[in-house]
Amino acid sequence: MSDLLLKTFDDTNESLPELNVGDDVTVHVRVNVGERNERSQIVRGTVIRMRRSGNNSNFTVRRIASNGIGVERTFLLNSPRIEKIDIHRRAYVRRAQLYYLRNRTGKSARLREKRVF
Repeated sequence: MSDLLLKTFDDTNESLPELNVGDDVTVHVRVNVGERNERSQIVRGTVIRMRRSGNNSNFTVRRIASNGIGVERTFLLNSPRIEKIDIHRRAYVRRAQLYYLRNRTGKSARLREKRVF
């Protein structure tokens, strides 16, 4: 019976890729516009935090908006609002949270890319 309960409450989205901190991603999210309409919104940035806690797993994406202002957005990993996630590049990181990127701009905010051969 315990296997049956695990399968019914496991709402992981199988189509989403394996995310890690430091990945440069594009997240396609459905947002409400008005009362009845929905549209797809695209957020491209760097994953600076992963919270892995079962169904409540979430991740934070940081991007630089106009005039160099940093914008962070947190998404539930298993949310039905997330249409898809594209990973553009992966980076070497040695920390679980990249909060130090908040204080950096320009070249000092870059992460070293993982090369796949």
